[in-house]
Amino acid sequence: MTNDVTAVVMAAGLGTRMKSATPKHLHPLLGRRLVDWVVQAARDAGVARVVVVTSPDAAGAFPGLEVAVQERPLGTGDAVRAARDALAGVEGAILVLNGDVPGLSAETVRALIETHRTEQAAGTVLAFEPEDLRSYGRIVRNAGGRLARIVEAKDASPDELALREVNSGIYCFAADKLWPLLDRLQPQNAQGELYVTDTLGMLVADGEPVAVHTAPVAWEVEGINTRVELAFVAGKLRDRINEAHMLAGVTIVDPSSTWIETGVEIEQDVTIHPFTVIRGDVRIATGVEIGPFAYVRPGTEVAERAKIGTFVEVKKSKIGAGTKIPHLSYIGDAEIGEETNVGAGGVTANFKHQPGLPKAKTVIGSNVRTGIHNVFDAPVTVGDDAWIAPGAVITDDVPPGSLAGFPPRQETKEGWVYEKHGKPDS
Repeated sequence: MTNDVTAVVMAAGLGTRMKSATPKHLHPLLGRRLVDWVVQAARDAGVARVVVVTSPDAAGAFPGLEVAVQERPLGTGDAVRAARDALAGVEGAILVLNGDVPGLSAETVRALIETHRTEQAAGTVLAFEPEDLRSYGRIVRNAGGRLARIVEAKDASPDELALREVNSGIYCFAADKLWPLLDRLQPQNAQGELYVTDTLGMLVADGEPVAVHTAPVAWEVEGINTRVELAFVAGKLRDRINEAHMLAGVTIVDPSSTWIETGVEIEQDVTIHPFTVIRGDVRIATGVEIGPFAYVRPGTEVAERAKIGTFVEVKKSKIGAGTKIPHLSYIGDAEIGEETNVGAGGVTANFKHQPGLPKAKTVIGSNVRTGIHNVFDAPVTVGDDAWIAPGAVITDDVPPGSLAGFPPRQETKEGWVYEKHGKPDS
C-alpha cells in the first residue's frame, strides 16, 4: 500500500545543457513532457498525493497539479523545502523524485517504498548501476548492507571509485525526519546551494537506519541533461510502449521504426507497418491495418477492419468500419462512414478564410467511391453510395447515389450511381 506516501517532484531547474529556451522538464517526449512521465509513475504506483516544485516562471505550466514554487534556484535541498508549507501536517513517507527521469517506472517506485518500509528506515536512497559511472556519487554500504555514506567522485578513493552502485538522487524519507534535516542543511559549495543528498549523511551520523534500494534497470533512473540523452530515453520508452501493445495482441512489423505515443488505444489484431507515427488521443479498433509511413494524429478514431495506408495522414477524424484510405492522402477534421474507399491523393481541405473560426468539417458517407486526386473543400457532405470523378474539387454537397466531379467545375449527376448500378439494398 502506498496511500500514505506523498511525492515531491523537483522540476525547477532550467536545464541549460539542453540549450533551449524551454525548461528541461517541459520538453515533450512521446505524448508527455518529461516531468509528466514522473508524475504519472508516482500516480501509477499508488502515491496518494503529488506536489511539483517549480520556478516562478513555470508555475502556470502545471494545470491540474499541486504546485509549490522555489523562488530562487538554491539547490535540491531548498527545492524540497519549498514544498514544506504545502505538505504541512503530512505523515507517513515522503518520496523525493527528480522531474527529469521519464523512464522511471511505477514498479521501481513501489519497490523503493517497499524497501523503505521493510527496512523501517528513516531514509532510503534509490541506487543504480550505470554502464558509465562518470561523476556519480558512489554508494558505500556498511556491513549490514545499509548506507554508510555517499561519496562524490571527486572525493572518492580508488576503491570507492570502483564501486558500481551510484546515487540516483531519488529518495524516500520518513516525513517526521525530513523537515528537521532540511532545517539543518548548510551550503557546502561556492554557489551557496543546499543539497538534499546531504540529509542522508546526517541521518547516518545521527544513528538512524538508512536503506539502499537498487533499481533493476539503470536507464530508468538516469536524469536527462542533453538532447542526446533525451533521444536515447525516447527510444527506450518507444520500445516499452510498443512491447505493451504487442503483448496485448497488436502486430508491429518493425518496432524500431514505429513511434506510438502514450495514451493511444489499440485493440487486438491491428497490424502496424514500419515507419508509422501515432500520436495523442487516438483509438484504433480491431482488424485495422496501418500502412508504412502513416501518420495518425490526435483526435482520430479508426473503426474495425479499416485501413490507413502508405503515406496517409489522418487528423481528428472518424474512419468507419471497413473503410480504406490506401495511399497518399490527407484526411483531417472529417468523418467517413463504413465501407468507403478513398482514392489516391484524396485531400480534405478545411481552411476557413475568416480568422478565428474553427476548421470546417468534411462528411463522407458509407459505401462512397472517391476518385484519384480529389479535394473536398469543407464544409461539404458527400452522401452514401456516391461516386466522385477523378481530379475533382468538391465544393458543393453531393446527394446520396450521385456522381460528381468533372473538372474544372463540379457537376453533379444526381442518382447516376443508382440508375446505373441499382441501390445496394435492391
